[in-house]
Amino acid sequence: MFERLKELLRHSALYGLGNLVARLVSVALLPLYTRYLTPADYGLIETLVALAAVLTALVAQAMKSAFFRFYFDSADEDRRRRVVLTTFWYVMGAATGVLVAGVVFAGTVSHLLFGTAAHRDLVAAAFVGLWAAMNYEQMTSMFRVEKRSGAYVVATLANLVLTVAATVLLVVVYEQGPLGVIVGNFTGTVIVYAGLLVHRRGVLGFAFDRALYRSMSRYGLPLVPSVVALWATNFSDRFFLVKLADTHEVGLYSIGSRLASAMVLLLTAFRMGWPAFAYSIEDDREAKRTYSFVLTYVVVVTCWLALALGALAPWLLRLLTTESFYPAEDVVAPLAFSVAAFGGYTVAVISVGRVRATRLNWTVTGAAAILNVALNLVLIPPFGRMGAAFATVAAYTLMFAGMVWRAQTVFPVPYQWRRVVTAIVVAVGLTVLARAAEVPLLVALALVAAYPLALIPLGFYLPAERARLLPWRSAP
Repeated sequence: MFERLKELLRHSALYGLGNLVARLVSVALLPLYTRYLTPADYGLIETLVALAAVLTALVAQAMKSAFFRFYFDSADEDRRRRVVLTTFWYVMGAATGVLVAGVVFAGTVSHLLFGTAAHRDLVAAAFVGLWAAMNYEQMTSMFRVEKRSGAYVVATLANLVLTVAATVLLVVVYEQGPLGVIVGNFTGTVIVYAGLLVHRRGVLGFAFDRALYRSMSRYGLPLVPSVVALWATNFSDRFFLVKLADTHEVGLYSIGSRLASAMVLLLTAFRMGWPAFAYSIEDDREAKRTYSFVLTYVVVVTCWLALALGALAPWLLRLLTTESFYPAEDVVAPLAFSVAAFGGYTVAVISVGRVRATRLNWTVTGAAAILNVALNLVLIPPFGRMGAAFATVAAYTLMFAGMVWRAQTVFPVPYQWRRVVTAIVVAVGLTVLARAAEVPLLVALALVAAYPLALIPLGFYLPAERARLLPWRSAP
């Protein structure tokens, strides 16, 4: 089992390298954004990001999910190529249709979102970015199923360098504001996507297997309501904030979310390596044992990062942003722990995919979305962005618990619940202590460093883990 975990760690580390650099650069660009953009400007950008997320879920998620599952159905190279080409041409056609509609109705969309048609250029640019992102992601997914994590990193880093250069040029030199950010963000994606098309020209071709497409759709379509519900949980708060508060509040919330999402770099790396790794384990007993340990370790690492971000949020925001964005510190901790809950959900949901029992996934994510919407409506008017943050963490917690329950009915896994709960309670307790007591920086750092040590007297570590972590203790 440890050898399999090392394989997962190796691929996740490589996937994470590109995402690590991307997230670090994203955080490093916060001083640029917060000096050249107002919170209201940032709110406009984040609202359009939310719109792009829901459209991606509606248009491409079914085929994206089916692509990974069907690719590993057979080792036959001809069948795998048909899976690749069918998915490629569906995504290309669907993305192009959305782009045309978005450009044509840009003014209408702007009015619906912001109450004015003045931002039609922003909307049109966002739809171009959506087209580029959907097609680029499908091309890089081919590297993931082939377990070519090194090639994936090269593409990611090239995209990043071009994106940063274009964004800085447009925002700083040409002072294009929010439009410069959106155009800059898709410039690198378009260029690298073109390069990938050339690189893959020997694999690609004009072929579309209708029978295969119908089979993939039957597998993937039941997942779409679930993904839309995930979008509602993750992004609908922007729309509620812009309607129940204003774009300034959206901007502050989004900056806090951006800081909290620093831990997403680790989770994204894991999510990229996890499906191929999890499905490649043929023996069910070995899979159950592996899934059990993976959940424990994911919870520990994500909770530790959530503690770090929540406890250190005041100083991180003062380092990275300007004074008008400092109030965003209060939403960082709950949003970071919502990411940790999503990490647990990511582990649990793979059991459902393994046995192809995905048809009822939407009931879990739908319940979480309903809770999120209800809490947003109730909490945002009196509490603003903090109401949205608490709605998010509550929804993700319900989603994690609900998916575990759902997965256990179709593929029972002996999860290590005592250890999982211990890791969560200790991390949340230390975070509450740091925030409520308003401790100084050194004390906050000490609380973060104390997390793995605080687990020792609570009996968290297994003998084999203690032997690996503290080899001198097991020496004769």
